[in-house]
Amino acid sequence: MKKEAWILNLNGSMPYEQAFELQQKLVKMRAQDAVNDTLILLEHPPVFTVTTQDTLKNILASPQELQEKGISLCTTNRGGDITYHGPGQLVGYPIMDLKAHGKDLHKYIRAIEEMIIRLLMDYTITANRDPEHPGVWVGDEKIAAIGIAVKSSWITMHGFSLNINPDLSHYSLIVPCGITNRGVTSLSKILEKPNSQEQVRKRLIHHYGELFNLRTKEITLEDIAWQ
Repeated sequence: MKKEAWILNLNGSMPYEQAFELQQKLVKMRAQDAVNDTLILLEHPPVFTVTTQDTLKNILASPQELQEKGISLCTTNRGGDITYHGPGQLVGYPIMDLKAHGKDLHKYIRAIEEMIIRLLMDYTITANRDPEHPGVWVGDEKIAAIGIAVKSSWITMHGFSLNINPDLSHYSLIVPCGITNRGVTSLSKILEKPNSQEQVRKRLIHHYGELFNLRTKEITLEDIAWQ
């Protein structure tokens, strides 16, 4: 029988710092087996996230310009380089115990990529991987970024971002993921029309359950017994 995973499908926009705190709480609870594997789905207000001091060099805009455009800057503990989150982009944070999924970090990242590739196939978009750069690409343009962290207890946090209808001009203010010779794209840019994020979320949840062999159940923040 398939194990049950929870889907925390959040409406509205949650600040990055608040989502980071939420992840940390769920990681601790997952390590104690107090919650199931949980996939958080949400949007963030415009924010650039960096991982080290060195990644700050990939910000091309001045602090004043970021302030004028309403883009904040946050330091985080995931892998990878600088990335952007904002309205029109679906962000997913899987909080998963990899002890039940093979204890294989590379396999886990490939599964996240495959989940997004299959989702895009539902929209007749052929996407691919790049062996040197985690994420999902359509031609030479990235449509989904991946950056994760795994704690010593094999619990995952952070995850992926999929561009549906974001403001792609914000990417011109950084060197996305530190890659200088590639572009960035979105579902709406490729299909030349706006797309329903609600429908994308439904398809993503389906592929998540299928790839990780899990039954999915949508929950709310109120359903979680916080410790």
